[in-house]
Amino acid sequence: MYIKIYFNEKPLFLCDEVNEEINRYAHHDDAVFIDEFSNPSVNSIIHEMRQEKVHAGIFVHKDLDALRKAFWKKFIPVQAAGGLVTNEKSEMLFMLRRGKWDLPKGKLDKGETVEQCAIREVEEETGLKDLRLEKPLLITYHTYDESGKHFLKETHWYRMRAFGGQALQPQAEEQITELKWVGNKELNAFTGNTFPSIIDVLRAAGHPVSFAF
Repeated sequence: MYIKIYFNEKPLFLCDEVNEEINRYAHHDDAVFIDEFSNPSVNSIIHEMRQEKVHAGIFVHKDLDALRKAFWKKFIPVQAAGGLVTNEKSEMLFMLRRGKWDLPKGKLDKGETVEQCAIREVEEETGLKDLRLEKPLLITYHTYDESGKHFLKETHWYRMRAFGGQALQPQAEEQITELKWVGNKELNAFTGNTFPSIIDVLRAAGHPVSFAF
C-alpha cells in the first residue's frame, strides 16, 4: 500500500513496499529514497522534496500508518472536495484556472460533509445545479505553503452527473476564465496542460491517461 503526496507536481510515495508503479520512479537519479524511519528522516525527505533538483521521493516503512502519522504532524491539515462532472453525452467538465486545465474543487466549510462540499464547490465554480453525486473516486494529497505555514490538503473526489444542457458560468473571483465539456477523443489535448493529481482522478474514473515523469 502507499500514499502519494504531491509537492507541486512532484510525487512523494509513503509506502510499506515498492510496487511496480513506485519502482518506475526509484531508478531515476533525481529521486530520493529513504527506508530508515525516524523524525530526522521525515524532516529530511520533506526538505529534499522542496529542492528543485529532486523530482520524486520514496519513503518505505513496514508500518505505513505510523509513517503517515509522523508525516502529518509536520503540516496543518486541510480538507477539500471536488468532482469529475459528466453530462448526458459522457463529456467531462474542465475549467481553465491560472492557465491550467483543472477540475472544480474547494475547501470544506464548517459543519459540511465532504459530499456536501463537493456538490457546493462544483455548483459555485461552474454555475451548474441539481448535480447527482454518483460515487467516490479517490483522495489526493498535496502540500503548499502560505504565510510561513505548511499545509497538507486532502481532497476527496467524486464522480458527478449534470443534466439538461445547463449554461456554464465560470466563477471569476476564483480566477476561472473558461469552462469546457471535453469528450474522450479531445482528452489528450487537455491532459497535456493539467496537474498530475488531475491525471490521477481521470485514471481512477477509468480513463487511460498518463503523466510523464
